[in-house]
Amino acid sequence: MKRTQIQLTEKQYKMLKDLSEKKNTSIAGVIRECINYYSAGSCLKDIEEKYQRAIESIGKFKSGEKDISADHDKYLAEDFKK
Repeated sequence: MKRTQIQLTEKQYKMLKDLSEKKNTSIAGVIRECINYYSAGSCLKDIEEKYQRAIESIGKFKSGEKDISADHDKYLAEDFKK
């Protein structure tokens, strides 16, 4: 493992300390777990993979409405009122 040093705000430190106590592990262990979780997420996937996933989702969801492409603003406005 590599040793490193970081600076945290008081709020960040308290959150990590509380989480480490709850999980019964070290703060360093919590940070490593967070980094693993973050790096496995979509934030680091390359643009081609994101593009491919978007293309593959086309047609997989149905609303039951026939005029979504023409009246999408109306449907969004209705949903945001809820």
